[in-house]
Amino acid sequence: MSIPYAILFDMDGTLLQTEKLSTPAFQRTFDQLRAKGLWEGKTPDESEITNILGMTIDQVWNKLMPGASEEAKEAADGILLENEIQLIHERVTDLYPGVWDTLQDLHERGAALFIASNGQEAYIDALCEEYDLKPFLMDLYSAGRFRTRTKNDLVAKLLKDYQVEKAIMVGDRHSDIEAGTTNGLFTIGCDFGFANPGELDGADVIITNFPQLLDHLPEIDTIKQKQT
Repeated sequence: MSIPYAILFDMDGTLLQTEKLSTPAFQRTFDQLRAKGLWEGKTPDESEITNILGMTIDQVWNKLMPGASEEAKEAADGILLENEIQLIHERVTDLYPGVWDTLQDLHERGAALFIASNGQEAYIDALCEEYDLKPFLMDLYSAGRFRTRTKNDLVAKLLKDYQVEKAIMVGDRHSDIEAGTTNGLFTIGCDFGFANPGELDGADVIITNFPQLLDHLPEIDTIKQKQT
């Protein structure tokens, strides 16, 4: 199979208003870790939690639990995932305005759409299921699924696996822009997620709301997907 034209989306801060989910999920997780005697430190504040969104899970615990044992980090993985999935089903958050309709539009026009996220596999799967995104998406690539160390590696694997000829990377963090640029993709930075000032420097285009994406995809009306 080869893909003539694909669009790769980050999840947290790009499609999903993640801060409404991540803060309570991490707060519950650290409470449970202390109750189990696996961590004696404080719970990170909201800004610390927001700053780690977009990192791989290993990077998250190295940042939030410096010096913690591997046992504690492994336990934290499982506890956090349980809390996240519970909160997803409680609908404590939502997609950004216009995300669902825009993805539907792109799908109907024939674009191959993918998730490329540093999140855990079950987390990404639960989000796409809960918000009914799966019908629009060709595949869900996550660091948790493939154990990739960086977003660069994850995007490179996706492009190789599907023999993508041309692609666009859409995301809200420097790691998204770097992954796209490193792999030779056109990059669109989302300046409505968690990006710090200057973090999206280097993106080919910066948008301030999700539906603006359609203004920067002129090829979408001329390229028809073919699977060979």
